[in-house]
Amino acid sequence: MSRQYKSKVGSPVDAFLSKKEHLIDIIAPNTIEEEFDYLIINGKYYRTLYISGYPRFVSPGWLDPIVNFDSSLDISFYIYPIDAKSILDDLRRKITEMQAEIETDIERGKIANPTTEAKLEDALTLQEELVKGIERFFEFSFYITIPAATVEELNDVTKQVLSTLGALLINGRTAALDQENGFLTTAPLGIDRISVTRNMDTTSLATTFPFTSTELSSDRGVLYGINPENDSFIIFDRFSLENYNMTVFATSGAGKSYFVKLEAVRSLMLGSEIIILDPEFEYQALCGAVGGEYISFSFASPSKINPFDLSQVREEGENQLGLKILSLHSLLKVIMGELDPIREALLDRALILTYRNKGITQDPDTQSKEPPLMEDLYKTLIGMETYEALDLAARIEKFVKGSFVGMFDKQTNISLNNPFTVFSVHDLQDILRPIAMFIILDYIWTRVKKDLRRRILIVDEAWQMMRHPDSATFMWSIVKRARKYYMGLTTVTQDVEDFLHHDLGKAILTNSSLKLLLKQSAAAMDYVTEVFYLSQGEKQLLMSADIGEGIFFAGPHRAPIRVVSSPQEHRLVTTKPQEKLEMQQRAAGGVILDQGRSQNG
Repeated sequence: MSRQYKSKVGSPVDAFLSKKEHLIDIIAPNTIEEEFDYLIINGKYYRTLYISGYPRFVSPGWLDPIVNFDSSLDISFYIYPIDAKSILDDLRRKITEMQAEIETDIERGKIANPTTEAKLEDALTLQEELVKGIERFFEFSFYITIPAATVEELNDVTKQVLSTLGALLINGRTAALDQENGFLTTAPLGIDRISVTRNMDTTSLATTFPFTSTELSSDRGVLYGINPENDSFIIFDRFSLENYNMTVFATSGAGKSYFVKLEAVRSLMLGSEIIILDPEFEYQALCGAVGGEYISFSFASPSKINPFDLSQVREEGENQLGLKILSLHSLLKVIMGELDPIREALLDRALILTYRNKGITQDPDTQSKEPPLMEDLYKTLIGMETYEALDLAARIEKFVKGSFVGMFDKQTNISLNNPFTVFSVHDLQDILRPIAMFIILDYIWTRVKKDLRRRILIVDEAWQMMRHPDSATFMWSIVKRARKYYMGLTTVTQDVEDFLHHDLGKAILTNSSLKLLLKQSAAAMDYVTEVFYLSQGEKQLLMSADIGEGIFFAGPHRAPIRVVSSPQEHRLVTTKPQEKLEMQQRAAGGVILDQGRSQNG
């Protein structure tokens, strides 16, 4: 190969040529050896395969196992458009031949060849689509070059590639005695020197593109995990999407809390304020490690929230009493159960009267006074002396005089000043958890609306909020309006069917731009498949997923994910009892050792 250069005397090119060096000499390898079925270039081994046979039916992503093969491969496709008229002429001739073959076999009393019948059916379908302009026709060629450091490695990888191709019903063959042309065919030159082609229509050809290995990686955001198909990072900024909400669904022990904790601590480092509603005592260690505030709610806890408190929503010169009474209606329905129109109207009258007895009216200037307590509403209902009012009073009596006294009948004494705050309801009975979660969420929501900043609110075991229509409606209102206040809500649940059984649960899912599916139970798999429009491959992935493996959805995109952490992060976020016990024992051993050293000293 030679190159000719035309240049003016004294130009850089003239100086270059004066040294009698050509570009081809610079890029050419030092040594090339061509064997029967491989090349050796500069001591490295290469073998080229060409594809000679394809499956009859293909689906999108059918080349995935080869594209994401666990070894370096050079893959080349060549596509040649073919004139429709010549193809139709060839098809017509082939169809006539196959029809004649079938008719001859029938006349001779033979059974028609099933292979010929299948080919005839495909040819007739393709002929119709070409005539109507639905399809176009192409010649397609597919080549693979395998690099390796040694001939043994080359032979081993070749066997694996041929085995993978065979599983896809693809016939791969070595370009024996033609490895030089094979190597050049897969080089980035765009020259097909082997020309082993297969006819394909538009639909079949489209299944080879694009390579279906999805990447969800951006230049900013949180590391959520690794795509196991191509080992790319899944990095995403949830605040760059149309809304900032996320839903996480998984069975118990699949790694959902592990994932949420990792996102929380990584988002904290990027400047987001984190607020967590923790029903299972899982976030205390992480909270302590990052210097957060852990607020526990129980009968003996000093932390209290008064659901009647107006100080959190009050703004100078604005009447907030009406909004607070609407919020109390929803809370009291969770406590009292369903109310008929008479009792609901009576409750509204009692709430207004309870505030009025404390000197608080629709006048904004009065709304800075000390708010009433649950006991004040109870006394107001008793004082009405009607059957319906006494019935309502009886429904809240246990919170004032009974077994639940001390929970919600004190003035608010907490604040949201720490960038990492955890509210725990672990010590509450199951019957009280939805009520406490509602009161805490209402408190958080009122603070969020007053102070605009980037926040993530995490509600673990969110299915408990979906058990009551009014608390579910409240959750939905937060999801719908959180974006306006620069907040993303993360709902975490293991009870997929319970959560999505309600229309509001489905609405929360629809309004969450980020979604994570980890390992699912076999009982819920069909329902999950229907809701998330999963393919058969994705369904199998979730059924067989290991801990921390699943599918990550970001807007319209989705990708398989494997959650990863550093050793330091793992110690903070692990929930495995054996690991936590081991760390506690190590810590105790360290204390004893330190004491011993101190005494010896």
